[in-house]
Amino acid sequence: MTHHGHGHSHSHGHGPIPIGPVAARVVIGLLTVIGIASLIGLFVLWPDRVSVDVPTPFQSADGSAVQSVNGTVLEQNPGLCPSPSAGRVFSDAPLAAPAGGYECPSFVVSIDSGPNAGNRTLLEVSPGPGQPDLQPGDKIRLIRGIDTSGSAIYGFDDFQRTGSLLLVVAIFVIVIVVVAGLRGLRALIGLTLAFGVIVVFILPALLDDKPPVPVALVGGSLILYAVLYLAHGVNLRTSAALLGTLTSMVVAAIGSVMVIDGTGVTGLSEEQNTNIQTYLEHVSIIGLLLAGFIIGSLGVLNDVTITQASATFELAAANPDASRLDLFRGAMRVGRDHIASTVYTLMLAYAGGALPLLLLLSVAGRPLGDLLTGDAIATEIARSAVGGIALTLSVPLTTGIAAMLARPPGRAAGRHAARH
Repeated sequence: MTHHGHGHSHSHGHGPIPIGPVAARVVIGLLTVIGIASLIGLFVLWPDRVSVDVPTPFQSADGSAVQSVNGTVLEQNPGLCPSPSAGRVFSDAPLAAPAGGYECPSFVVSIDSGPNAGNRTLLEVSPGPGQPDLQPGDKIRLIRGIDTSGSAIYGFDDFQRTGSLLLVVAIFVIVIVVVAGLRGLRALIGLTLAFGVIVVFILPALLDDKPPVPVALVGGSLILYAVLYLAHGVNLRTSAALLGTLTSMVVAAIGSVMVIDGTGVTGLSEEQNTNIQTYLEHVSIIGLLLAGFIIGSLGVLNDVTITQASATFELAAANPDASRLDLFRGAMRVGRDHIASTVYTLMLAYAGGALPLLLLLSVAGRPLGDLLTGDAIATEIARSAVGGIALTLSVPLTTGIAAMLARPPGRAAGRHAARH
């Protein structure tokens, strides 16, 4: 009975790390070394305090960053365009367009914040695709710029979404916390820290032209340590998943370099990458692709490795006589199903997000082979392939590590001997 109770404690990984089992000491030692290396990498790769000029498309006429303010659409203004009041600040009614103008939708908008709050401006909307569909009462954002004469000039920026987005996020948080409890709350805190690492370290480091693969590996490691231990607790089960995920992230990094080099994808089919190449010439687009491939693989890797570690430890708890090999085989049966479902999840997630692009390509009249090997689709195929390879390899890696931790050597054999 004493042996059985001792084994049950280790199976769940609660309490202090046992000193006896060699596997536990090796895993915890590796995680400690990797954690220290990540902190050293953070120090070495930390971006210098450099300022980057605001790119031309984001500048106002005086070269400063464009500001935005709140506005409310008051009424549609009948009449001709262009009005001298278009984009200008006024307090009562807009000026009429000169004779010989053209008809276009124009809207009187109140300026609700910023230096000209309490005044109004006029927005003229040229007919055509991509133009906003404004209605009286709409809450919008206005771009505020300064023209060459020093006067304020306003234009449409976007619709205000702060309130609606906060509501969506609040519902998301409530559902997570109600269903998953304290663990769900810790997962949300980990998610916040992950975004913090991306915003505070990864993006500034890439902007500072630091090497993209080390930046992504260091940033990814910090994210994984925070997310996994916060959400799932500091125990052997989480440590097994973390080591499997870190190893698979390195596989994803190596695969990303090989795939991008071998396929020759450039990422320049995406408009934002073209803008970066034009206005931030020192930033490597290939480097951005590499970092994106690595960071993008973390979420699905985390999901799979935690499932595998949990399955292995639960099998060990349910069957105290199972050997390491039995645990590995049992958990791998779960893992194969998970691989099958997650691999097509990767592709379907991309297809869902890229429906507009796929729709345009479907009417292009070009051979299917040309479309699939074009840069836009090829980049996503490569990204999904790298994620799928890392995902697939993470299953046996994590399962093997978890089996060693869940069943220290000799325990099952010891039970058989005690029974006889």
